[in-house]
Amino acid sequence: MAASSPATGSSQAHAARIDKAARREAIAGYLFISPYLIITSIFTIGLLFYAFYISMTDLRETFSRTSNFVGLQNYVTALTDGDFLLSLVNVFWYAIIVVILQTIGALLLAIALNAPIKGQRIFRTLFYAPSVASSVVVSLIFLWLYIRTGFVNYFLSLLGLPETTAWLQQPNGLFQIMFGVTDPYLKGPSVTWLAIMAMNIFTTIPTLMLLFLAALQDIPGHLYEAAAIDGATGVKAFFSITLPLLRPTVVLVLILGTIGTLQVFDQVAVMTAGGPVKTTLVPAYLIYAKTLGTPEISADAGLAAAMAFILAGIIVLATYLQRRFIEQGSERT
Repeated sequence: MAASSPATGSSQAHAARIDKAARREAIAGYLFISPYLIITSIFTIGLLFYAFYISMTDLRETFSRTSNFVGLQNYVTALTDGDFLLSLVNVFWYAIIVVILQTIGALLLAIALNAPIKGQRIFRTLFYAPSVASSVVVSLIFLWLYIRTGFVNYFLSLLGLPETTAWLQQPNGLFQIMFGVTDPYLKGPSVTWLAIMAMNIFTTIPTLMLLFLAALQDIPGHLYEAAAIDGATGVKAFFSITLPLLRPTVVLVLILGTIGTLQVFDQVAVMTAGGPVKTTLVPAYLIYAKTLGTPEISADAGLAAAMAFILAGIIVLATYLQRRFIEQGSERT
């Protein structure tokens, strides 16, 4: 058997030292993030498994110690529960209308603020200001604006338009007003729901505007110069250059908007508590009410946990479909 050369032994020792240093570095890295890992394991992963267990029991009161294992019965009950199905319809209208309008509004606002105008930074700060405030604070402000003697009705009276007595107490749906549809699942979003949508669009456009603004500033200017030589300016340049290059950002905005709208809670809890006549009832608020119990909704923690996992599944599915059909479509182009 041939003995190893000094060069080979030296390289092996060097490799061993490198491996030892890498292990020390890895251990040091894990020690630094260990507080986060411990907290995440206990309060996120641990509670997630506990909630899944609760969803398969008949637990009523949140802090009760008496419960029985019922398997998937809560999931079956949730999928046939009238309130939960109605809340899914309500949040579907909310997601469709809010996501589309806030995406278009954020893009147009970003294009306007990306133009070389005087006081550009001041305008950007002013337009972004609504996003700084808490959603609860904004909800309270709009709650005062929408009351019978609020600014909205006062502004309508100045324009000579008919006043709505109370915007947050109008259960009539959009299709009910236009076509006389009375079915609770088909009458469309109520006037109250549309008023809350308008508030949400107003407060979310500035944040999404920043994403579009950053993406617009990354588009090379020479592309527009070359397009101008070929006669592509204005609207034609927008659809030929700007929009195709913004597609990854559009996908991100659509996904973030969809996740946020499907989880809407603060505005409903502060302004309507699901009313009037459950036309603003959404899954997140129903889950909250079922978990803790309210004067209108009795507590059923096991059923609430099942509803929460169904809602999470819907959000994951919606995100997957958007990434699959929108993002892949942009890559092909």
